[in-house]
Amino acid sequence: MKKLFKGFAIAAALSVSAGAALNAHANTQELDKILEQVKQQRISEGKLNKAREQEFLDAKADKQALFNKAKRDFAAEQARGEALKKQFAQNEITLAEKEQALENAKGTLGEMFGVVRRSASEAIGSIEASIVSAEKPGRAEVLRSLAAAKELPTVRELEELWIAFQTEMTESGKVSKFTAEVAELSGAVKSQEITRVGNFNLITREGYVYYSAETKSIQPLAKQPDGYVLETVGSMIDAKAGQAVPFYLDPTRGAILRLNTQRATNEERWHQGGDVGYIITALLVVGGLIALFRFVDLMLVSAKIGSQIKNINTPNTNNPLGRILKVYHDNKNQDVENLELKLDEAILRETPRIEAGINIIKILAAIAPLLGLLGTVVGMIMTFETITLFGTGDPKLMAGNISLALVTTALGLIAALPLILLHAVVAGRSKAVLHILDEQSAGIIAAHAEKERA
Repeated sequence: MKKLFKGFAIAAALSVSAGAALNAHANTQELDKILEQVKQQRISEGKLNKAREQEFLDAKADKQALFNKAKRDFAAEQARGEALKKQFAQNEITLAEKEQALENAKGTLGEMFGVVRRSASEAIGSIEASIVSAEKPGRAEVLRSLAAAKELPTVRELEELWIAFQTEMTESGKVSKFTAEVAELSGAVKSQEITRVGNFNLITREGYVYYSAETKSIQPLAKQPDGYVLETVGSMIDAKAGQAVPFYLDPTRGAILRLNTQRATNEERWHQGGDVGYIITALLVVGGLIALFRFVDLMLVSAKIGSQIKNINTPNTNNPLGRILKVYHDNKNQDVENLELKLDEAILRETPRIEAGINIIKILAAIAPLLGLLGTVVGMIMTFETITLFGTGDPKLMAGNISLALVTTALGLIAALPLILLHAVVAGRSKAVLHILDEQSAGIIAAHAEKERA
């Protein structure tokens, strides 16, 4: 139609142009050509429209056929759905009847089914955590399948349950050796020969190890027990069949050994005393060295005095008694009173040398517990400060400060006791030396007095 309108417009324009032109004949021929062209286009448009109409009619017939087929399929599916619904209802009834028949047929077997499942469920945890699983892994898989089963167990499955229990009981009374991977503290994994002592402990040449049920791996203890306990490990590993050897057994299957790793060693406890503890230790060391030096010196002096006593007439100035005898020999002509004063003066000169350092030991023995008390006070102050800041919800926050308070007190007493004992020993040794000097001096004066009376 657009082309037709365009043709009319062109014709109108040409007719207007033809009225104004001088050559009317030429324009008339041109108009005839345009008119003929418009007619031809109208005929082509009509044919094209008829073809389109026929195509639409053909498609309409096809769509109607598809629609009719869909209606038939829908009706068939509805009928099939109704049939399946009836069949499902009938199957439900049949299934309920079969289940009831199964329950009636099982009778007391149902109780056995419950017992088996419960026993398998309870045994899974203990068998997985058992150190026997370190040597014989995978034993809990059968129990896990039995615990999750929804039907009656077969005879073979019941035998597997019995074998699992019997294996655990049998292996708990054996000492066996096997090779397995051991995860070291550094993170490396090393294959080692392991000795299993019943269902209680795992040991290697390096000491005790334990089986982790979470990671299903064998791991060493963070800290081994005391040396006297480890001494029995080698004898157990080297023991022959039937040979009885002493061995420290952990009846809790390693729980006590793992708790032992959390116990502080003496060195760790000493470090918990902090600076105050270090000072107390220094006092103990200094006091001990002084006491040792003075005791050795007094023993040497006593030995020299003993030699001098055997040779009274020849004084030797390398010992206190010899120096006192020299004073006597230098003042033989003096009267008894002057000689006594001279000898007392000589003894007084020797006394500081003999008693040197003894009072220092006594002072250190008195200072040590006072420092321990100071550490206690400091620790309690820090404890109350922690309580003020964080409350009492977590005792671990206060444990360090309480350890400081208690350890310093203990260190003070530990230092004071040996220092007091050392002071008593050294003081007794010095008094013995002074007593010998006094005794010899008195004997010299008495002998001199007898000579004067004679």
